Amino acid sequence: MRPAELLVQEGRAIRRQTPRSSLGVLAERPADYDPVSRLMWSERGARLDLLALRVTRMLDSPLSFLRGSALLMAEDLARGPSTPLSVQLCGDAHLANFGVFYSPERRLVFDINDFDETAAGPFEWDVKRLGASVAVLGDQLGLSRRRRREAVLGLAREYQRSMRRLATLKRLDAWYLAFDVTSLSRSLRRCFREEALERAEKLLGDLRPPSDARAYRRYVRRSEDGPQLRLRPPHLVPERDLGEDAALVRRTADLVMGRYPQSLTSERAALLGQFRPVDVARQVVGIGSVGREVYVVALTGRDDEDLFLLQLKEARDSVLDVARAQASRDPGERVVQGQRFLQARPDPFLGWYTMDGAGGRSSFYVRQLYDHRASVDLTRLGARSLGAYARACAWALARAHARAAQAALIDGYLGSGDRFAEAIADFSEVYRERNRADYAALAVAAREGRVPVAS
Repeated sequence: MRPAELLVQEGRAIRRQTPRSSLGVLAERPADYDPVSRLMWSERGARLDLLALRVTRMLDSPLSFLRGSALLMAEDLARGPSTPLSVQLCGDAHLANFGVFYSPERRLVFDINDFDETAAGPFEWDVKRLGASVAVLGDQLGLSRRRRREAVLGLAREYQRSMRRLATLKRLDAWYLAFDVTSLSRSLRRCFREEALERAEKLLGDLRPPSDARAYRRYVRRSEDGPQLRLRPPHLVPERDLGEDAALVRRTADLVMGRYPQSLTSERAALLGQFRPVDVARQVVGIGSVGREVYVVALTGRDDEDLFLLQLKEARDSVLDVARAQASRDPGERVVQGQRFLQARPDPFLGWYTMDGAGGRSSFYVRQLYDHRASVDLTRLGARSLGAYARACAWALARAHARAAQAALIDGYLGSGDRFAEAIADFSEVYRERNRADYAALAVAAREGRVPVAS
């Protein structure tokens, strides 16, 4: 019997330990659990203005709240039943953390694009977070409970089918497989349900990232002294406009830029050495990342027209490790190694550096700020397009998980029936209700002045 068949049998045996139906259960919280207090605890030490901005962004919609409350869901998952099937998790696999971007080979690919919370853990935690985001968004879009359930069932079944097909691929074929939007390969067609592939191809094929010139105009302006980063408060504030914080930002950026190339391969470090830093700015990004120190560094190469932007982003312990009270690796290294492992075509300039300072250790990871990225406008999806997009995300998630050579083991556990998909659909709908209750609790706290909000 082949080793893959043994792994399938081992996966089936795990059902006795963790029945697939048990994955539909959402564990009760402790009687004294306060979601608002937990959110505020997770942002202890953050600047008050950034905390207010984070709260305001989370109050924009239930999906925005879900995006900013990864810790709450991680704690909920840690309390509930889980399989022992551990993989490298994205850690925050909601719908908004997938997108289209150019690979280093300049091919347009669709993949996971956020790894701040990546950590090892049960494979189903990523699937549950993805399913919950579909249920939350579906409700926000006005879809009926039946339509929401259909969309979540579709993504769970696609994950299941994709894992089965990925388990039949040779190791190297599975490792190099990518969702190439511009030229779908035969190997991809084998690993993606044809009907879902056609809908996803139509949805994603219309995405075209802006040109370099157009993208850089958002960040850079021309001056007599050469390219300068624009002032776009609060999102982007250049060093020259930072006042008393300017020296600290400059010192941190210089230190990270001087040392982080040690985490790159020699040829990429050499390529980076052909660029010269010309400006630095503090940046505010996303929802979950508001409150972290984030800097943008503008560099030039051959001349002032040869622009290159890097983002230096503070890394913290993964919420998955915090929820399980587990020690985490160096945060910057954890994010970088997780992305390199999970993403089919990672950024060649992705690296990290950790420093010691008066306030303790600070860890940063570095990546290109902009590399022809584009994302689906989730607020404009309908029932059919939401289903298609969710299945595309499920395929990308299965491909990422399969890189750990666990595909046959997970496939054995999942089986070919609908028990896993039904459980994920059950969990997602129940979690949609919990997310709405937590969202309402934050709104009440904001109205009562117990949490800060931005004007």
